[in-house]
Amino acid sequence: MDKGTDIKALYHYDEQFRDGIATVDKDGKRVWVYPKKPKGKYHNKRVVVSIILLSILFAGPFIKIGGEPFLLLNVFERKFSILGTIFWPQDFFILALMAISFFVFIILFTVVFGRVWCGWACPQTLFMEMVFRKIEYLIDGDANQQRRLTKMPWNAEKIRKRLLKHSIFVFIAVLIGHTAMAYLIGIEQVQEIVTTPPSENLAGFFGLIAFSAVFYAVFAYLREQACIAICPYGRLQGVLLVKDSIAVMYDWIRGEPRGKLKKKEVSAQKGDCIDCKLCVHVCPTGIDIRNGTQLECVNCTACIDACDDVMTKIGKPSGLIRPTSASAIEEGRQRIFTPRVAGYTGVLLLLMILLTVFVAGRADVEATVLRMPGMMYQKLDDGRIQNIYNIQFLNKTSEELVLEVTIKDMPNATIEKAGGGAVNLGAKSKLDGVFIIKIPATELTDRKMKIVLELKSGEELVDELKTNFLGPVNF
Repeated sequence: MDKGTDIKALYHYDEQFRDGIATVDKDGKRVWVYPKKPKGKYHNKRVVVSIILLSILFAGPFIKIGGEPFLLLNVFERKFSILGTIFWPQDFFILALMAISFFVFIILFTVVFGRVWCGWACPQTLFMEMVFRKIEYLIDGDANQQRRLTKMPWNAEKIRKRLLKHSIFVFIAVLIGHTAMAYLIGIEQVQEIVTTPPSENLAGFFGLIAFSAVFYAVFAYLREQACIAICPYGRLQGVLLVKDSIAVMYDWIRGEPRGKLKKKEVSAQKGDCIDCKLCVHVCPTGIDIRNGTQLECVNCTACIDACDDVMTKIGKPSGLIRPTSASAIEEGRQRIFTPRVAGYTGVLLLLMILLTVFVAGRADVEATVLRMPGMMYQKLDDGRIQNIYNIQFLNKTSEELVLEVTIKDMPNATIEKAGGGAVNLGAKSKLDGVFIIKIPATELTDRKMKIVLELKSGEELVDELKTNFLGPVNF
């Protein structure tokens, strides 16, 4: 077909600009989507990928590396474990660098491969299409049967199917809720909440109830709206995709002008698309992929399987809808390493180098010292000046440590731990202590003098802390 053909003629576009989404009608009411059951080679591959990823997701809380969780994002205690490495608030810079690197990776991945994450790896899509939707097909039937069931009056059959389906939905939602909570507080804490009376841990109990309710609502009712209206990545991809980005696309040059296939009709003036609309019927977000890349498309590839099946039956080559780019369709060649991709790749490599350097240079033991809030210095009878400090110790190693705190280059100054005793710091733990520092007034050189505290483990210097020591103006 001539590439100069008018685009509006190719796509059968109306003059009115498309300013709505497929799942909402003109009055703003929800249009419930009943996608036809998908099948084909891409769907079979998605099933395998889904089984692997969901297995990892559910097994994750139980996996330990060096005695620590494979992944723990405990925002409540400000403790994070990534691949068995513990990160604390003191590692905020490293965590921020990880987040920035991940964000840049998402941008790079989307620029090259479009929304393939959404259709093949996102937990929302995996659960919706590979778990909840499969159960719905099993109980309610395919798309047309589901429509009939919805319109059916509330008789014994409809009540039985609705109770069975939603009971299974609730059970799976509870399972997902407990798994999600385990990534936040740890599997041991979740087990404790589950095995003890709710009155002993009301916060944890209501947390699990809330998580389970949210997941049930998302997968039973909200569904594709989570991808279309809520997910920030779904919105972000609209500004990240370019003509060279690989996405699920309809080959308009080969397919148009579309038309029904009729017997004994010469189809030389028609494209390969026979306008069967099966690509629309199988779409879980209700779009017509032939209208080009759209906000709702999650690249699930269901339309590819449907179209390939039709092409095979009518003796046409498959691939009318396929993973490709607009540039590849128009120019016949795929460009991946574009200047934009090169730029994002360079930034990502720089961030990864910085992240590696900071993680490798991270101290095993850290401490933070702060003067006791609301307290000034005290002048003692023996002529010394006293300040009180809070010191927080953090042990990132897997060994217990006994620490000693001394004042650098001030032999006449003393530091004592309130309550006495040594600083015994457990493995991968933190400890808060109150310390009293006393310095002879004759050694003070300023009203706010800088002092350095040395933190030692045996003979090894593990950290140095700088702080201010307050004294009288005239001494």
